[in-house]
Amino acid sequence: MIGLIRDAIQGKPKLEGSAVLPDYFPVQPQGCEKHADRLFKCLAEDATMKARDMETAGLHKSYFPDVEVKAVDEDAAKKVQEIARTGENSGSLPKAGDNPLEECRGFIAYYKRCCDRELKKKKNWILTEPYRVQEEYRYNSSKR
Repeated sequence: MIGLIRDAIQGKPKLEGSAVLPDYFPVQPQGCEKHADRLFKCLAEDATMKARDMETAGLHKSYFPDVEVKAVDEDAAKKVQEIARTGENSGSLPKAGDNPLEECRGFIAYYKRCCDRELKKKKNWILTEPYRVQEEYRYNSSKR
């Protein structure tokens, strides 16, 4: 009920720019369980399916600069390239430069608005506190 009143007064939350998860993700502060669950479900289903479709067609980006991206399914890659050439708009097939998080844009906006409000409260401060990792458990690339 409070959410409906808040939406009526403030309007629905909107993300500026491309869909990006906030730095504090994946915290779930008290009071934001509903928004966090909806976002997690969208990420696990819709965004993951979109990312897998992009990998199948070879449209994903590698996290490593020295890795060359290849299509998992050559037929899907040819179909995507053909649609890009002809200019047809197919909602089911991914395009180059797509962001899988765009599938969850509304859920990210609600999650971000709720967390920005709830993380300021004393009961949720611990979720934003940095923690110290003992030296022997730290990753150190010079020890290879």
